[in-house]
Amino acid sequence: MAVVARAQDAAAADRGGVYARLHAADRHPLAPLGPGELDALADAAWWSGRVDESVAARLRAHAGYVAAHDPRGAGRAAWWLAAEYRRLGRPAVAAGWLHRARHHLEGRPDCPEQCLLAWSDVADAEEHHAPAAALAAARRMTRLAARSGDPGLLALARQAASSVLLAQGPAHRAEALALLDEAMRAVIAGELSDLSTGRLYDLALGECVHAAELARAGQWTEAAMAWCAGLPGNPFRGPCRIHHVEVLDLLGEWARAEDEARLVCREVLPDALGTAAAAAYAVGEIQRRQGRRAEAARSYAHAHELGRVPQPGLALLRLAQGRPDTALAGLRLALDCQTDPAHDVLGRARLLAALVETHLALGDPAAALAAADGLAALDPAEEVPLLTAMAAGARGAVTLAHGPLRRALALWLELRVPYEAARTRMRLGGAERAAARAAFARLGAVAA
Repeated sequence: MAVVARAQDAAAADRGGVYARLHAADRHPLAPLGPGELDALADAAWWSGRVDESVAARLRAHAGYVAAHDPRGAGRAAWWLAAEYRRLGRPAVAAGWLHRARHHLEGRPDCPEQCLLAWSDVADAEEHHAPAAALAAARRMTRLAARSGDPGLLALARQAASSVLLAQGPAHRAEALALLDEAMRAVIAGELSDLSTGRLYDLALGECVHAAELARAGQWTEAAMAWCAGLPGNPFRGPCRIHHVEVLDLLGEWARAEDEARLVCREVLPDALGTAAAAAYAVGEIQRRQGRRAEAARSYAHAHELGRVPQPGLALLRLAQGRPDTALAGLRLALDCQTDPAHDVLGRARLLAALVETHLALGDPAAALAAADGLAALDPAEEVPLLTAMAAGARGAVTLAHGPLRRALALWLELRVPYEAARTRMRLGGAERAAARAAFARLGAVAA
C-alpha cells in the first residue's frame, strides 16, 4: 500500500505524522492493512503515546500473521504483546502471550525472534534466582543476535549478559562492565535504531545506578537526555529522566532534580508507572533532607500507592520524627522483601546504612556494627568508590573512629556528593562542622 510505504519512509522525522497516515489508512474500508502494516501502526501508536491503540493494533497483527501462516511474524507479535502486558501490570496475560510466542517459534531455525525468546529466558531465570540458567540464556541470546546481524539485538544481549554477571558478585564485575561498555559504545556512536537506543539507555542506566557506578551513570544520563531532546514525544523520556534525577540527587543538584522528577510524573505513560513511583520517591527524599517532613510523607505515600516500597526514606523520616522503633520495623521488612538484592546493590547498601543509623538511635551499637559489616561485605575488595564511602562512613559512625570517617569524607568529596560529605564532617566535629553547616545551607538541607 503506497500510503503505508510513504508513512514508514517518514518515520524517523515525523512520528506523529506516521501514526496519522497509518491510522487513516487503517480506516479505508476497501483496503484493510495487512499484518506487517498493523505492526507498523502498533509501533507508531506506541511512539505517539497511544498505548491502548498500540496493543489493539498488535493484537490484530498477530491474528493476521496466524491467518497468513507466518509463524515468525506471529511469534514476534506475541512476544511484543507479552512485553507490553507485563509493562501494563498484567503478568498473567503477559505469561499467556509469551507461551503463545514460544508455541509459534518452537522448532523454527535460528532467527531474531528466537533471540527475543532467549531474552525472556534471561529474565525468567533471574526472577527465579537461577544464575547459571540466566547466564546460559544470555550467552544463547548473544549467539543468536550475532547470527542475526542486528546490532541492536547484539547490544541488548551484551547488556543482558552484563546484568547477569553483575548479580553474580564482585568477582565478575570487571567482565560485566566491559560488556556494558561495549553495548553502550554502539548507543553513543548512534549505530542503533531508536527503539534499541531507548531500551539500552533505560536498562543500562538502571543497571549503573543499582550497581553504584556513579561515573558511568553520570556520563550516560547526560547523553540520554540529549538524545531524548531530539525526539519530541519520546516515550523513553520519562525512564531516562528518572535516572538523571537519581544522579542529580546524589550530586546535590536538588532543585533541578525535584523539577525533573515532577516532569517525569507528567510525561509517564500508562505502561511505565514504576517510573512515576520512582519519581515520587525521589521527590520525597529531597523533601525529607530539607526538613519538609509533611510533604515528604505525602510523596512517600504516593510512591507506595504506585507500587514502590518507600524505603529507606520513610524509615529515616520516622527516625527524624523520634520514632526509631517504627523505622526499624520498616527497614527489616524492606530488607526481607527486597526482591532483587543481587541486582540492586546500591538499594541494599542504602537500607543497611539506614539500619546502622536506626540501631545507633536505639542505643544498640552491636547491632549497628553488624549492619555496617553487612554493608562492607557488599564490596569486600573496595572496588566501588560509592559503596566504599558508604561502608567507611557507617563504620565510622559506629566506632567514632576518625580513620574511617576521614576516608569516607575523601571519597564523598572525590565523588562530588555534597550532602553525605557534610554529614561525615558533622560526625568528625571540630573545624569540619563549619564546612558542614555551609554545605547544608547551600543545599537547603537540615543539619544531620
